[in-house]
Amino acid sequence: MANFVLQVPITLRSFTVSASSNPNVILELPLDKIRRPLMRTRSNDPIKVQELMDSISQIGLQVPIDVLEVDGNYYGFSGCHRYEAHQRLGLPTIRCKIRRGTKETLRHHMR
Repeated sequence: MANFVLQVPITLRSFTVSASSNPNVILELPLDKIRRPLMRTRSNDPIKVQELMDSISQIGLQVPIDVLEVDGNYYGFSGCHRYEAHQRLGLPTIRCKIRRGTKETLRHHMR
């Protein structure tokens, strides 16, 4: 199944993208639209973040972060180093592989 890349302008106030018809949708999402609900239990490795920043600056993000979509909201539980690298570079968006889930799926991730 092919992956699709959709660019979402960051000037949008609100938007909804459903991944229900294709489980391999790749979106460029604004960082501020991705909720990261779990408190960090450890700090990100600063060397790894710097290496990712260097790589992203030169060739872009090669592996999208995984994001769970529930009722039009986006939740990130992994990709912490890539997410922080984007933040520190001042990039407004990040490539995400979207997986649609239910509220029950979200509750499972929050345990």
